[in-house]
Amino acid sequence: MANNEADIQVVEAAVEFERHPYRTPLKFGAFVNTHTELLNVRVRVRGRYGLTGHATGSMPLGNTWAFPSRVEPPERTLAAMRRLAEQMAERIGELGDWGHPVELAHRWEPVWEELAEAVSRELELKEPLPKLAVLVVASAFDAAVLDAYGKMHGMNTFRCLGQQWFNEDLSAFLDDRFRDEWLEDYVRTRPKESLALYHLVGALDPLTEADLKEPVGDGLPETLQDWIRQDRLTHLKIKLLGNDADWDIDRILAVDAVTSEVQRELKRTEWCYSLDFNEQCENVDYLVHVLRTVGQRRPEALERIQYVEQPTSRHLDQQPDMKLHEAAKLKPIVVDEALTDYSAMQRAVAMGYTGIALKACKGLSQSLVLAAAAQKDGLLICVQDLTCPGLSFLESVELAAHLEPVDAVEGNARQYCPAANASWATQYPQVFVVSNGRIDPSELTHPGLGH
Repeated sequence: MANNEADIQVVEAAVEFERHPYRTPLKFGAFVNTHTELLNVRVRVRGRYGLTGHATGSMPLGNTWAFPSRVEPPERTLAAMRRLAEQMAERIGELGDWGHPVELAHRWEPVWEELAEAVSRELELKEPLPKLAVLVVASAFDAAVLDAYGKMHGMNTFRCLGQQWFNEDLSAFLDDRFRDEWLEDYVRTRPKESLALYHLVGALDPLTEADLKEPVGDGLPETLQDWIRQDRLTHLKIKLLGNDADWDIDRILAVDAVTSEVQRELKRTEWCYSLDFNEQCENVDYLVHVLRTVGQRRPEALERIQYVEQPTSRHLDQQPDMKLHEAAKLKPIVVDEALTDYSAMQRAVAMGYTGIALKACKGLSQSLVLAAAAQKDGLLICVQDLTCPGLSFLESVELAAHLEPVDAVEGNARQYCPAANASWATQYPQVFVVSNGRIDPSELTHPGLGH
């Protein structure tokens, strides 16, 4: 590899953990979450000519999503991810690698997986740390290094994605189709001026006052109706069960009925939904049945569905005969939990997936690379959330704001743990306060990732 004068080396890193309670429970697949634990990572980097920089990255550990074990309790999976973070912080300064942050993130993936195997043995886990959990822990380090890189050079990092900044072209991360191509060919150098905010409708969330059994009473909206009225929402993500077709159909139609009523009040004619089954659909027939039944009972509700997220198991290699092409004829199907690298994306496309869900929690570097591949292959791209508050939400917004095909970003920490947003919202009200269903990331242009 060539030695680029813009290369950096990570000198040291430190981690800390920060816990916040949810104001209301969030049902997530088979789990109900009542709090979030943030991993905050601070790194120091140096350049080839004595320049130095430091920055912080943040990400919820999200163990019930990244490590949903049936044999280890959530407190054990969370402890394993915390231990992995501590081990990464100790190891990263010893690696000695030089390069662009995207190159470093790619080179370090197998190192982190080996470290995860060691942690799994150390803690005597009955089920080892999966790759997705490793990516989530590593994502906070990746964000910090990307931010420090730009700050050290006095540049916005999204303007440091061309040939002059790299030692290798995109083919090093993808395949020969990307020879002599660079991330700047697929990523905006400046953020968009506006993004729609995707609001989560959890399976436990009340839709109307009649559904509200235990009011929180903290002054924030407590029903879907009130959230739409306050923020004039246009994008709703509907959490479903995936194992009870009647419930799922009724829920979609109920959300559509409530939303339609409020949108008429607001004199709106256009809004949309995404559906999230959290991998619980046993087969494609279930999904096709739900979609077709919704379409038969209320065609306009089906029309409003933008895409369906990861309806079946994340373990693609364990279901080689699972084909989603029939469902994809009805609506785009995006891969999420199964999307852990480029080979997983290719496997998903072969199975019938027609889009990808990018998340800052899987690493900004990897997300940018996969966004390039998805654009070349004509796949739908969406940017989703891990109930990311504060700095982690800014990182997610910065990802979405720099991808041309993306018009919306999911952000539900404002619903479930708004206290963790409070100090950040005073600094960046245009990002944390929703206006007419949208947020404004246009001022996130400072050196580093933009904040």
